[in-house]
Amino acid sequence: MKDLLLWNKISRIVMLLAECLDISPVRALDIFYNRENCQFLYNSSFGFYLTSYVYILDDIIRELLTKGY
Repeated sequence: MKDLLLWNKISRIVMLLAECLDISPVRALDIFYNRENCQFLYNSSFGFYLTSYVYILDDIIRELLTKGY
């Protein structure tokens, strides 16, 4: 069940990231999987998978704005 919820959360994050940045979903997926947040989501000891997808999306966008993408 946790895997299904995680998959749904990741898909929402990726699609919203693509929409916010006006990029393809494939590019958004690449950006997502190259962020530290991705590793936190897959490691259940952090509990990051319980975090709102909006918070995670905001964190990714903030990181991209400070580092450039």
